[in-house]
Amino acid sequence: MSGFVLILVIGKYFYQLAQDYGKRTWVFAILGIVMFYVAGFIFAIVLGLIDLLFDLNINWDNARGVNLLSIPIGILADYIFYKFLEKKWKKEVVLPQDKIDQIGTQD
Repeated sequence: MSGFVLILVIGKYFYQLAQDYGKRTWVFAILGIVMFYVAGFIFAIVLGLIDLLFDLNINWDNARGVNLLSIPIGILADYIFYKFLEKKWKKEVVLPQDKIDQIGTQD
């Protein structure tokens, strides 16, 4: 149940960010959720490769520990992605000019 709430919160933040900058809201809400899972998946693969190379003897039958470790990794990846999008979209914001003030002028 707490995982579902976490996914809703992530989706809400990305939805709100996209809405603030006039982007496709649902696309970025879903993209934020996908980023959370992809980061956890990549972390598990990297951890598996490290286990193979250095023989860490991780108990893969009980993956609860790996799942619990992947949550902060996914949140960190979402935070970095959120800040990246926010910084990128702030640069793209174009302020509209008043066309009324320009009537009759030769610019």
